[in-house]
Amino acid sequence: MENLAPEVFFPALLLTILAGLSTGIGAMLAFFSRTSNYNFLSIGMGFSAGVMIYISFMEILIKSQDAFKPIYGEIIGESLALATFFAGIGLAAFIDRVIPEDVNPHELKSQNELSELKPSSSEDVSTKALKRTGIFTAIAIGIHNFPEGFATFVSALDGLALGIPIALAIAIHNIPEGMAVSLPIYHATGDKKKAFYYAFGSGIAEPIGALIGFFILLPLMGDMTLGITFGMVAGIMIYISFDELLPAARIYGNAHTTILGIVLGMGVMAFSLIFFKVIL
Repeated sequence: MENLAPEVFFPALLLTILAGLSTGIGAMLAFFSRTSNYNFLSIGMGFSAGVMIYISFMEILIKSQDAFKPIYGEIIGESLALATFFAGIGLAAFIDRVIPEDVNPHELKSQNELSELKPSSSEDVSTKALKRTGIFTAIAIGIHNFPEGFATFVSALDGLALGIPIALAIAIHNIPEGMAVSLPIYHATGDKKKAFYYAFGSGIAEPIGALIGFFILLPLMGDMTLGITFGMVAGIMIYISFDELLPAARIYGNAHTTILGIVLGMGVMAFSLIFFKVIL
């Protein structure tokens, strides 16, 4: 983090942008939701959770402790790191709390629930209500993506060994959020392009959140700020994993696809940390 040269800053920003805009992939998948097999998406959700859980406890929380210890000593340093970790969980939970449940992107849809959004000739469905749901969900996702974007960006600034796997995990987790935006808008308007643009655009909040958070903290950057930032990033990722990704993995698949994804995510994360540290 001490090195903020363009060759560090811009790759981190690019990873954050790509992770956020993966909502567009979810939008495209939603257009084929009637016949899609969601087992792959279930494994992907579990994979993302495995990556985030592993990296949060094995790398990011430890970085927070290492930043605090030189200032406050081992016991107080570890305690402060844990305090910021739970503060990150609290921040993510607060954001979840203030968003209405019916447009909250973390209230994910099963295959049956997805199909219920498709109006038929015998149904009296208000297209205005469907469109409103999609638009408000896009706004809700934008709010959610602010801390997620900051977490991705900070991790990538610290090194690509952290940044690339986390950006991949965030990208996978953004796919069902894109579906949540595009489905109601598509079935309210019949316009695939409009549904795609809303979903794709909702991901822009991720790099915006990253830049806003970064430039607020930049003048204060030091061991204390790094300790707080890494601790809260770890907490945010753990909340995302347990509140959103793991339940989503079960909804889209079953217990076996979920645990397969988790183990794969942790295994790939463990290997990639060693691999990138060797080559970078």
